[in-house]
This record gives sequence, C-alpha cells and structure tokens, in this order.
Amino acid sequence: MSNELFNQLEQKVTSAVEALELMKMETEELREENARLKQERAEWERRLSALLGKFDEVETTTSS
Repeated sequence: MSNELFNQLEQKVTSAVEALELMKMETEELREENARLKQERAEWERRLSALLGKFDEVETTTSS
C-alpha cells in the first residue's frame, strides 16, 4: 500500500472515530433531555390530576 493511500485511510478512520465520539456525546445529551422532559411531563400530569380532583370536589359539593 502506498504511503498516500495509507494516509487517506488513516484520515478516514480518524474522521469516523471523531464522528462516533460526537454522536455519543449527542446521544448522552438527548438522553438527559429526555429524562428531564419525562420528569416535567410527570409533574404536569400530577398537577392536572390535582386540578381535576378539585373540580370533582366542587361538582360533588354543589350537587349535594
């Protein structure tokens, strides 16, 4: 293999490794954001359930 071909191969491998590392970092960031969004959604669901419970209480007391 000529030196030039070896250098090109080395460059491509280095680029591929760098791209993989970048993708790993992006994946980790997305996992963290996903966890944060899931937590936020759970909080919204909890708050919404509490509000719906209050509406049920109001309906129960007004119909009695």
